[in-house]
Amino acid sequence: MDAKELKNQADNANPSYKEGPVAATIEKYTAKLPSDLYLWAALGSMGVSATLKILKKDEEALFVGQWAPSFLLLGLYNKLVKMEGFEKDK
Repeated sequence: MDAKELKNQADNANPSYKEGPVAATIEKYTAKLPSDLYLWAALGSMGVSATLKILKKDEEALFVGQWAPSFLLLGLYNKLVKMEGFEKDK
């Protein structure tokens, strides 16, 4: 298979640009959650991390503190789903 043929297959793989069944199901449920829930979860994890650090539980503080970026990314995904994904198709 040459590069031109491979590009043609890739261009025609999903012509309607629809999500697969797994992503559609995730979007169906995550679109119901308010976006600020993830912001509060991130702030909460930073607060718990700071508290653990003060209590000299350094490893636990680091572990919990690393949740904040994940919560923020999930919040960003949730917002994008609401703007461009699940609700747009309705």
